[in-house]
Amino acid sequence: MPNNAAIAFENVGQVFATDTGPLEALRGVSTSIARHQFVAVLGPSGCGKSTLLRLTSGLLKPTSGSVKVFDLEVTDPRDDVGIVFQKPTLLPWANTIDNVLFPLKHRGGFVAKDDRQRAHDLVKMVGLEGFETRLPNELSGGMQQRVGIARALLMDPDILLMDEPFSALDALTREEMGFELLRIWQERPKTVLFITHSISEAVLLADRVIVMTDRPGAILEDLKVPLDRPRTVETTTSKVMHEFAGYLRSLLLKRAA
Repeated sequence: MPNNAAIAFENVGQVFATDTGPLEALRGVSTSIARHQFVAVLGPSGCGKSTLLRLTSGLLKPTSGSVKVFDLEVTDPRDDVGIVFQKPTLLPWANTIDNVLFPLKHRGGFVAKDDRQRAHDLVKMVGLEGFETRLPNELSGGMQQRVGIARALLMDPDILLMDEPFSALDALTREEMGFELLRIWQERPKTVLFITHSISEAVLLADRVIVMTDRPGAILEDLKVPLDRPRTVETTTSKVMHEFAGYLRSLLLKRAA
């Protein structure tokens, strides 16, 4: 593995203890992600995609092998790693700004004036200016997810882990949020590890797409996306995108056959 990788998985295996015996989630996963690279992970349900995120975040330790962030083995959660979950899990009694600030307040017990200003700047950056004092039930699903993204960016992490962040949204809002994420990533570059079940979403957003096998999850293919940046609406109708998405679909269907 290159020693300048932002994230490196080295022969990672993960086995969980269950009531019916050991469950092998991952087997022999080795790959690295360069700083500010956007990598999407595709694969069947239960193949260990979310486990990769938990290992990178420090919420889980591998059964075998190692996970490194900036060449240091991950042993605990890190401030330079932000997480966006499938659902934003906002505090229902807190407004937008206070939800963005919650991790900082929870960790330190207080919020400085500069922190509050940074939260306001992030809310503006994700397109929610004017909604700073709204409660979650006054926001649409897409707007709530924007709050979740702003919250993950509060500590200005070098690495952003995203676990199917748009899967609960309708198709139109999901596409809109994809382009919004690209805009944010271009304005404030991050190393992104993005889990999705959507082939088109993976191709539109990522520099590379990793395709996983069935459980125990291993890397079936690790492919560079053959699309130039910046990506636009026109990208979604390009021949290159459709051909590459078709190849990924054939890999996943062949695996399911």
